[in-house]
Amino acid sequence: MQTSDFSHDDYAASVVDCLNEAFPNASCTLDIETPFRLCIRAIMSAQCTDKKVNIVSKELFKKYPTPNSMDTASEQDIAQIIKPCGMHAKKSYYIKSFSILFENEWAKEVPRDVDILMKCPGIGRKIANLMVGEIYGIPAIVVDTHCKRVAGRMGLSSSKNPAGIEKDLCVKLNKKEWIGFGHRAVLLGRSYCKAIKPQCETCPATKICKKIID
Repeated sequence: MQTSDFSHDDYAASVVDCLNEAFPNASCTLDIETPFRLCIRAIMSAQCTDKKVNIVSKELFKKYPTPNSMDTASEQDIAQIIKPCGMHAKKSYYIKSFSILFENEWAKEVPRDVDILMKCPGIGRKIANLMVGEIYGIPAIVVDTHCKRVAGRMGLSSSKNPAGIEKDLCVKLNKKEWIGFGHRAVLLGRSYCKAIKPQCETCPATKICKKIID
């Protein structure tokens, strides 16, 4: 393990600065368009690439362009359209459930409350945090597989579960950096800090990384 001259908070801030410099234009890689459509795409993204979701969702929204039309669509038809994204039976149920809540209980608005969002089937804390962070700018950290791996390897969290990692990062990072850190961790994880054969030699964070390789 490489030692660091930084205190823990200073080290975390230096990681943020490094990733901000390496990925200055990092943003959500799911197409947004509207809050409702972002939420549907986030539900579709489980165990699927954002690129694939963006492609498949175009067909979904072509047939069901409004929340009301999605609300009244059949789960079977939704499932057939989103089949390329995998887990289509479950995801169609989740999409239908979200659409019904959006239309009938949430006054056609995405809730700002993570706990309310998580009452919808198929929406866990990761998706709920993405929604409030992207739609409303509410500080939130999205801990996906890339963020989990990056946070662990760089010594920002020793936890093995997303909730613990989120808690650690919330303590160590400035609130204004929370949503951006998640996006940049995704880019770092995809391009350099890969699950297999991490590219430490060319990684922009090598100069400060604690290099805790699992």
